Amino acid sequence: MTSELLDRALIEEATKKSGLIWVKGPGVPARALWHVWHEGAACVIGDGPGEQPLPGLSDGGPAEVTVRSKDKGGRLVSWSATVAELPPGSEAWEAAVAELKGKRLNAPDAETMPERWARECRVLRLEPTGALAPLPDGSLAEAPLPTPVTTRRPVPAGLPKLLLKKKRRKR
Repeated sequence: MTSELLDRALIEEATKKSGLIWVKGPGVPARALWHVWHEGAACVIGDGPGEQPLPGLSDGGPAEVTVRSKDKGGRLVSWSATVAELPPGSEAWEAAVAELKGKRLNAPDAETMPERWARECRVLRLEPTGALAPLPDGSLAEAPLPTPVTTRRPVPAGLPKLLLKKKRRKR
């Protein structure tokens, strides 16, 4: 019993303090998501225009959550979760959205955001099942997910001169 309480406390404290969590749904790679810790679960919002995608996360399904250190960026703890989708307008949805609204950065429609979220997005609770995942034996580094916004081009010819010029001025 004491071990379960300590595990629960570790999950809660680490997740509260981390700005991002890595969430892996069945059959999809892990994805970094911003969240809030609210009433014993990590709450996330997404799948709407301009919001974070939530692939592979479905109501009642499993998820694996990895929490990183806010200052060093390393893995603190990994835990199993059950996904619960909150119906828009419910008391639980209203409470979660009130917390999420305060953490949402750079929203184009800060005042009407909850109405837009109710129409276009999903609010999910990632409720810990109590099971901590064991630490891995090796590296879990993976290649970045493909995205249309990245491009690879040669460095402009004048860039090295500009960078070296700034260093010389400082000396």
